[in-house]
Amino acid sequence: MQRRFAASGIAGLGATSVDVGALALQVHHGVHVALAAFVSATIGAVAGFVLNKYVAFRDRAPVTLVQLVRFAVVALGTALLVAGGMELIAVQLRVPYLAAKALCSLAVFAAWTYPAQRRLVFAAAA
Repeated sequence: MQRRFAASGIAGLGATSVDVGALALQVHHGVHVALAAFVSATIGAVAGFVLNKYVAFRDRAPVTLVQLVRFAVVALGTALLVAGGMELIAVQLRVPYLAAKALCSLAVFAAWTYPAQRRLVFAAAA
């Protein structure tokens, strides 16, 4: 289980790198920030799904619509929890936003994202 937790964390870092890289590339080329953020978050989510399914959880079963919907629900929950944490830590407590993002992301990953992916999205492989 520790290997899977670490692998899922690394997959999350990889997906975040893809997200941030896509965002920077689009903004650099003149894409509006909001559109670029949406597109890059979508690309990052796809990368996260693929990395978690095939690397972290070693799930070789065919992708199903149910699995994709569950992943989307977990991703939405993650986004909402991180946004709430950012409001508290970055805005209310005035912690620099990059440090707040790192704290929120780590806390949400450990408390919600990983357990939900293990139990709901990739349960057959776990």
